Amino acid sequence: MKDPQIHNASLQQALAQGIGARITQPGDEATPIAGLGFFRREVPSPPVVCMVEPSIILVAQGEKRLWVGGEGYPYDPSRFLVTSLNLPANSEVLVASPEHPCVGLTLKLDLRMLAELITQSGLPPSRDRSAGTGVGIGNMTAPLLKSFGRLLALLEEPEAIPVLAPLIQREIHYRLLMSDQAGKLRQITSVDGQGYRIAKAIDWLKLNYSSALRVEELAARVQMSAPTFHHHFRQLTAMSPLQYQKWLRLNEAKRLMLNEHLDVSSAAFRVGYESPSQFSREYSRLFGQSPRRDIGMLRGQVEGAAGGEGQLAG
Repeated sequence: MKDPQIHNASLQQALAQGIGARITQPGDEATPIAGLGFFRREVPSPPVVCMVEPSIILVAQGEKRLWVGGEGYPYDPSRFLVTSLNLPANSEVLVASPEHPCVGLTLKLDLRMLAELITQSGLPPSRDRSAGTGVGIGNMTAPLLKSFGRLLALLEEPEAIPVLAPLIQREIHYRLLMSDQAGKLRQITSVDGQGYRIAKAIDWLKLNYSSALRVEELAARVQMSAPTFHHHFRQLTAMSPLQYQKWLRLNEAKRLMLNEHLDVSSAAFRVGYESPSQFSREYSRLFGQSPRRDIGMLRGQVEGAAGGEGQLAG
């Protein structure tokens, strides 16, 4: 009988080699399979601001850590990261080198598929209706590694991707529901749970970040009292609703200045600020320096070299 740890290590090594062969420069790269992306880092790096979508993130080689609300979640080849909703966070690379780069993958979760699998498999709904937290660390299993291996193998058979990729992704979702993170995923798909309602509120905030936010109205929109809504929102995202909206505004302003070359005042007004000076103060608190200086440095980095941390990372 094979030693499970040795078996998993072999599967992880094969996964690392497969990813490393497909992304040879530091950065993030999408794949022809919907929702699947690769990343590669060759040096340790301090925390970088990012938005993590509902996803599972595997490190096949190296080590990373996600910071959410001051709490760190380290993950490596033996532990995967799972997030159940859109979370503002900070991502850092702990272990990486040019000889042994930190490589891995991200796969966006389909919450509707999770709900269908729970129903079809006869799994009982989550008894815990509280929001809990939106991020967790799970122990890697051989079935999960094997299913990801099969998904990567499809990249060598592109004509089969439309037919087989959805089936393998469905298997991955099922394996997650069989993992030690099942409770978190089952809870977020439960329509009578607090986590589901907070996720709906976040969807609204992402579409309406530039509008004035009235927490009582948003709470009513998702059928929660204002105190309950505020409590569970902070518990799940480590932010208040107003802080979450501010995070969305500042990051969108950063994108506008960097990619669309808006000046500071124009970007501030576009995302809903009435005072450019207030915008600059809050931008400096989040990113560590003034908007003008930050954008100037980022443009210099882009012109000097390609690659690096993206704004959507894990």
